[in-house]
Amino acid sequence: MKKIGMLFGKERSFPDAFVERVNSKGVPGIVAEAVKIDKVMQGEPTEYAVIFDRISQDVPFYRAFLKNAALCGTAVINNPFWWSADEKFFNNCLATKIGVPVPKTVILPSRDLPPDTSAESFSNLQYPLDWDGIFKYIGFPAYMKPFAGGGWKSVYQLNSMDEFFEKHAETEQLVMMLQEEIKFEEYYRCYCIGGKYVRIMPYEPRNPHHLRYVADFKPSEERYKLMEDIVLRICRYLGYDFNTVELAVRNGVPYAIDFCNPAPDAEVTSVGQENFDWVVETAATYAIEKAQAHVDGADNLTWGEYIKRSANRQKLF
Repeated sequence: MKKIGMLFGKERSFPDAFVERVNSKGVPGIVAEAVKIDKVMQGEPTEYAVIFDRISQDVPFYRAFLKNAALCGTAVINNPFWWSADEKFFNNCLATKIGVPVPKTVILPSRDLPPDTSAESFSNLQYPLDWDGIFKYIGFPAYMKPFAGGGWKSVYQLNSMDEFFEKHAETEQLVMMLQEEIKFEEYYRCYCIGGKYVRIMPYEPRNPHHLRYVADFKPSEERYKLMEDIVLRICRYLGYDFNTVELAVRNGVPYAIDFCNPAPDAEVTSVGQENFDWVVETAATYAIEKAQAHVDGADNLTWGEYIKRSANRQKLF
């Protein structure tokens, strides 16, 4: 019997529907349930062939549990080693190398010193930074956001240098990105599951949260194919089994705005019933595929093209 486990936190609609859908398919030798943890012993396998991770980004104990499980052969969705290493500034850097349009972006040192550091810890950092060069490159309006993500927390829209310095002073020890604003005509949030299943959803981030999926953008067949190609390229290079990519279309060009979302919102009240049904069905199908392909004691994780090419000493891009 191959078990598929769902690891989750406060959310209920997606985890419950996922477990129910996997079991309702009645695939011989496959069963799904909520993960049960009563102890974690180093080097000891879990009872799960596959674990679907929806919460370890907020719970370090779970991330350590998943890494141990993966070392012992569990296929974890998403790969906990890559997820631990990844962040949004790297994603933007990678996009520039694989032909994906992204906003102009710079990374900034934290406004306040990190714990256990002093001014001497930053001997290689030139002070002051070349603010004129940075602002000329990015321009205004601009967005400032944490380089490691965090949803919409600590995200600022900025219209001037004075506003930047005022808001940057509020960010304390966060490492921030300053990013060009893309004034878009259309916006899409795109699910990618298994590096092959894509759902492109019209999305309006300027609406209240509960109305953001109420948008009537209708891409042409050509633009749809272009966006699908961008989504697949990003997720295959990053190696995410379950991710969303946000695309802002300016002058007909889709710009990847936010594409490191390995535990994206999948609540039915957020995405709407039709999108929710697709996510549940497709996630269940893919998890079953992973369980059927599972090999006891082997590395059953998904590794992205970036890592695979590095390991094989191939040309990266």
